[in-house]
Amino acid sequence: MRHVRIHDTLTGEPRPLEPRDPPKVGIYACGPTVYAPIHVGNARPYVVFALLKRFLEHEGSEVTLVENVTDVNDKIYDAARERGIRSAELARDMTDAYVEATDRLGLGRPDREPKASETIEALIESGHAYQANGDVYFRVGSFDGYGKLSNRPLEEMHQGEGDDAAEMKESPQDFALWKGRKEGEDTWWDAPWGQGRPGWHIECSAMAETILGLDFEVHGGGSDLVFPHHENEIAQTEAARGKPLARVWMHNGMVEMDAEKMAKSVGNIRLLHVALDEFGRDALVMWLVVRWGDDEPGTHRDRWLVLIAYVLALTSTNHLMGVLALPALAVYVLWTDWRTVLRPWAIVTFYALLLAVTGRPVGDLAGPGVSVLSVPPRQRHPDPFRALP
Repeated sequence: MRHVRIHDTLTGEPRPLEPRDPPKVGIYACGPTVYAPIHVGNARPYVVFALLKRFLEHEGSEVTLVENVTDVNDKIYDAARERGIRSAELARDMTDAYVEATDRLGLGRPDREPKASETIEALIESGHAYQANGDVYFRVGSFDGYGKLSNRPLEEMHQGEGDDAAEMKESPQDFALWKGRKEGEDTWWDAPWGQGRPGWHIECSAMAETILGLDFEVHGGGSDLVFPHHENEIAQTEAARGKPLARVWMHNGMVEMDAEKMAKSVGNIRLLHVALDEFGRDALVMWLVVRWGDDEPGTHRDRWLVLIAYVLALTSTNHLMGVLALPALAVYVLWTDWRTVLRPWAIVTFYALLLAVTGRPVGDLAGPGVSVLSVPPRQRHPDPFRALP
């Protein structure tokens, strides 16, 4: 089995995948909030982590992939109220639609898809949490490591929980672990703090720990979840348990349309089942894997550069054109912005030019390690990109 490294958001560097109990690997990826049909942007983490699971299995690992469904949430209450139905009915219908649409991607289903849980008492007893009018909040000031994932100053960390919550908090940065039942909410549980439901952040921590245990291998999701969701998961778990929740924090980029993140709130969405009808499974899966953001300066010019680089890589016999292209790329990078080298198109271009100059894939040049673009065929494991029957 080759060594696999994954970019870790927490450290900002690639980290080796070091299974707790080799060859077993646990992956927890945050799934959708089911208040409406999912769109193409919601499908990207589903595709990314399904492919990660299949790739690791291709390499000989025994992978357990867990992706939750958030089926109790303020957005679900609001959407159900507009339709004149119970929130549980809406969540059930949208969950069924989510499963049906993602089944069409042909990548298999996660091993577990949990929907709810809670773990709060230990936080209150340790002083990391407090009660306020039926709610329970995490006391951010009690946890020294808060902010280490998102690297934001504390004063810029606004939880976005509404003005009503602000009045009950000791600090604006504190976040809800338990939300007391409010008028018009038709889904609740009994708890020592009164009727209510778990906060969004505690649900994922509890489900991940229950199924995978603490210090599992990979916790992931979209990059929009780094703060506040994953930041809060780290704080509440380490404060309550004294151990890290996960070893590697992996995040995929956002799908963008018209220079903005694809989101229901923005209104620039394309529903997943509609896109599948229009473009088909294979095209959509590959588009989600290699998609560039529309908000990058010179996007169309950059894509032409990638195309030219690939032509050079495929057609040059003595590598002369590749050698000439390398300084041209360097001049272009310096002319635009040094951060250009961090953009996806630049990475792909560098790979193509490297192949053109050396004739060798980057995995061969780097020695032991993983190169996603040069995976050798294995007979005992399926192609990670192949649609399942």
